[in-house]
Amino acid sequence: MLELRPNCECCDKDLPPEAADALICTFECTFCADCVDSVLGGVCPNCGGNFAPRPIRPAAKLMKYPPSTRRVLKAEGCGPRKAA
Repeated sequence: MLELRPNCECCDKDLPPEAADALICTFECTFCADCVDSVLGGVCPNCGGNFAPRPIRPAAKLMKYPPSTRRVLKAEGCGPRKAA
């Protein structure tokens, strides 16, 4: 089950479950479309993978399967992943 994290890990923008601009990588790292495009260049700074739109959980399922309330924020800031 997707965690549906509540914010962008880069700018801390709220991303409620119905947010159409929420993007995730295969590890569920969550970023807003603006940060993915303008800061990250489409590459996850955590794993180096790409992003896909986060699915929107139907409102009728949110009560039984609530979104996460745990906010994740990159304390060191975010930017394109640096090559090793």
